[in-house]
Amino acid sequence: MSDLFFNEVPVEGKPYYKFGDWKTYAVHDEHNVKGFFGDYRWLSNFEPTSCFYMGIMYPSSENAYQAAKVKTFERQKLVECTPAQSKKLWKKLEKMDESEDSWNGRREGVMAQILFSKFLMNENLRIKLVDTGDKYLEETNHWRDTYWGVDIKLGGENVLGKTLMRLRNYWK
Repeated sequence: MSDLFFNEVPVEGKPYYKFGDWKTYAVHDEHNVKGFFGDYRWLSNFEPTSCFYMGIMYPSSENAYQAAKVKTFERQKLVECTPAQSKKLWKKLEKMDESEDSWNGRREGVMAQILFSKFLMNENLRIKLVDTGDKYLEETNHWRDTYWGVDIKLGGENVLGKTLMRLRNYWK
């Protein structure tokens, strides 16, 4: 699979995903936001929206989340790149001294802390989040993320969507 993995995922009988095909599987209706695309892109961690993590301001919640995986002295490097670059860059940096089990035990708390900062710092986004009412929020995707989201072919846990719904309930 190439760096442009989103171009290589089959969608609804098509040989490969093409830009904009999210419209074929995202559901944005009165009960659901399934897919953080289009009018709901701001829910995505890749949306360029400032947030703090451990005293450092990052250009997106994706950058901050990737920074949580590396040693403190490496984190500044994740301030100076795009969200997509941060997803690749963290793998080249010196990691935290912790086991996979330890990281897996704290990653949801890290994400919740980062998202709290994102919506606390950006009142317009906090209002939009609350305005989703009781809609089910799901990070529907085509890139095989079955933990934070729900892959269109594989299913998933939707931990990101559940975290956003808990955050929304906090501010209601």
